[in-house]
Amino acid sequence: MRHRIFIAINLPENVKKSLIVYQSKWLELPCRWTKKENLHITLIFLGYLSDQELLEVLEITRKVASRNLAFSINLNKICYGPPKKIPPKMVWVETEKSKEFTQLRDDLEKSLMQTERVHPALSAKGRDRAFSPHITLGRIRVWEFRQIEPEEKPQIEEEISLSFKVNSIEVMESQLKRGGPDYTVLESAPLGTT
Repeated sequence: MRHRIFIAINLPENVKKSLIVYQSKWLELPCRWTKKENLHITLIFLGYLSDQELLEVLEITRKVASRNLAFSINLNKICYGPPKKIPPKMVWVETEKSKEFTQLRDDLEKSLMQTERVHPALSAKGRDRAFSPHITLGRIRVWEFRQIEPEEKPQIEEEISLSFKVNSIEVMESQLKRGGPDYTVLESAPLGTT
């Protein structure tokens, strides 16, 4: 069986509730808004994996999590994303890239790249792109967005101040459905403590 897998940081319920409120500010935007339960920060998207590859990913994720300490993440802005992309593809929440955050992601990527089975899935995903940690609030329907007169396109540049502690990372499965994807946590790997 093939599983569509990514590794993510899930958000606490209170942060999800705070973020979902912002979607109502731009209802005129042609956008498929992310369901509250699906809000997360993707660390690495792996794509379709076999059962055996998935078992390896679970094992690697546990090891990486245990040797990285829990840390806090600051959410500081809601804007169009990715940066400089015209037309934009998303409305997203930018997250601060702390030393601990970067270290965790680098450790995860390096560890996964050393695995023969997972390596091809990772290298096929364009690892040369710069990592921009974010939370996708909505995906813009680009064709419809292009039909809006430039002066009528909403400006999205909202300064926010939210933070939360990251105590675990999750191996997630994504099932694509008509009403949008459904995400399931396959395993939550606790981060180390001091």
